[in-house]
Parts: sequence; C-alpha cells; structure tokens
Amino acid sequence: MLIFNLKLNKKNIFRTCLIIMFIICICIAITSLYKVLHSYKTSNTNLVDDSIPSNNIAELTAENYTNILNIVHKDIDAYVGQKISFSGYIYRLSNFSKNQFVLARNMDIGNNQSLIVGFLCSSEEASNFEMYSWVKIIGEITKGTYNNTDIPIIKITSIEKATKPENPNVMPPDDSFVPTAVIY
Repeated sequence: MLIFNLKLNKKNIFRTCLIIMFIICICIAITSLYKVLHSYKTSNTNLVDDSIPSNNIAELTAENYTNILNIVHKDIDAYVGQKISFSGYIYRLSNFSKNQFVLARNMDIGNNQSLIVGFLCSSEEASNFEMYSWVKIIGEITKGTYNNTDIPIIKITSIEKATKPENPNVMPPDDSFVPTAVIY
C-alpha cells in the first residue's frame, strides 16, 4: 500500500497559476500577432481593384450571354460604366417608353421550352426598329429602375441592323463565369 502525503502551500500554488496564466497569455498574443501580420501580408499582395470599369468594349456571345446577364444583375454597381456589345432581337412590353426595349435572346430551359432574356436598353433611335428585328448594339451599363426594382440598363451609343444568327438561342447560366467588375 502506497500513501502519499502532499502538503499544499497557498503561496506556491498562486505563483504557479500566475506563471501558467502569463505563459498562456503570451502564447495567445504571439499567435494573434502572427495571424494579423500574415493576413495583412497576403491580403496586400492580392488586392484587385475591380470597381473601375474597363474602357474596352466587352463582346457578349451566345456562350457567355446568360452568365454575364446573371452576374451583372446580381451586382449592378460593380459594372456601371462597362461598355458592352452584343446582338439580339428587339422585344417590347406595353409599359416601356418609346425609347426602351429589351435586346433579347431566347434561353433554352429544356423540354422544347425557352424564356426571353436580355438587358433593358434605352436609345433615342429605338422607335426606328420594329419588334423582333435583329440588331447589334454598343452601349454602356447604367443603373436604373423598372417596377421599383434596381436593374442594369444599357444606354446605347451605337445601334445597327443585324442578321439573325444561325443559332439564336442561348443556354442557361452555368455558374462558370467568374465575377469581376470587368467583363471579358
């Protein structure tokens, strides 16, 4: 049988606890400082200012059309000022003004069904083009409202007649588009 006699000294226990707490505080402080400095260093090396639109004109294609349409609708402010060019057909609703139309494409959704998708556009020359006529535009993304909702509106700087492409339909967004404030 083993008997162990332990004599506790309040002064030694307090001193030991104080030293252990001091060591823990030093370790936490060093770890926090390392994380702050490390995150500052890595965040400064990867800064990208994507709030400035590109002066280049981004060409929308049938392949990237709905991805770009989707991402611009999600973050309009980041794309205001971006110049774009694309083609589609004129589509108007009864509540549009005479200088407004949607530059539309049909998006395949399966089972031989499609939806009309596109950007709302404004142009003084809009009334010169008939419903469903194909045009190619160059314009700049602006922020506007439609039915009390913020939406991107393309302010057209150039519009011309175009021929209907061989495959006028576009596919639904595939989430492969990487959002930036510059469309390429």
